[in-house]
Parts: sequence; C-alpha cells; structure tokens
Amino acid sequence: MPSRLAALALAALLALATGAIAADSGLVVSDPYVRLMPPGSPNTAAFMSIGNRSNSDRRLLQAESPVARSVELHTHVDDQGVMRMRRVTAIEVRAGGQAELHPGGHHVMLIGLRQPLQDGQLVPLTLRFDDGSSLQLAVPVRRAPAAHGKH
Repeated sequence: MPSRLAALALAALLALATGAIAADSGLVVSDPYVRLMPPGSPNTAAFMSIGNRSNSDRRLLQAESPVARSVELHTHVDDQGVMRMRRVTAIEVRAGGQAELHPGGHHVMLIGLRQPLQDGQLVPLTLRFDDGSSLQLAVPVRRAPAAHGKH
C-alpha cells in the first residue's frame, strides 16, 4: 500500500510539473520551466505557455514562490535599440488564445533566490489571475533550451 501511495504522489507531482489546469477558469499551463543559472546567480526566470479555453480574456496579475524573496512579472522592451527588462502589472491571456512566456519576452522573475536551485528540482509557483482563480505549479528547473531563431 505505501508504494501505491508513493506512486500516486509521484504521478501528481509529474502532472503539476508538466502542466496544470484551473478547471473553473479554463486556464491551462503547459511546458513550464525555471531557468537553471550558474552558481551564485541571485535571480532567475520561469517560462511557460498559458492557454485560455474560456470565452473571456484573462490577465495574469501576480506570481508567488517561496524560493525567492520577490516574484515579479516582466517583459523585454526595445529602448532605442537596446533590449531592457521591465516590470509589468499584468500579462494578457486572450479568450481562446494563449500567452507565451519565453526568453526575450514575457516571463516570471524570481528575484533574490533563497538558495541555489538544482537541475531537476521542482519549484513551487502560484499564478494569480484577475478572475480570482489561481494555479499552483511544481515547475522543474532546467537549462534553457538552445535558441533557434527569434521568438
């Protein structure tokens, strides 16, 4: 019996790591990951796709994680030919569409890491939306995929 419970717990964690669904809101997260950074790096970022299966636009307003002192929503903007990271108050997730959080675009910043993150570690991350719904994720830490052109 204990091995069956362990298997169920592992299956639940893997489901959270690969995606989560907030059934009432129609929001779905897929392919989340936290970028593995070199030792000593105080910050990192989380990336994912957020799909909206509902008929109403949604906005991601906030993210939280116990692994960082602060968690913020960010994007990159072209400031006279120089790409700069800027904090944003929300990330739009259009009805029937999806928001892509990726390097060089929207992302979730984990600022002031409380301890170094390890490859494969699962990071708790909660996403809060304008309709009052939230998604609780266990996001795997991994090396960023190789860039194959601009997003």
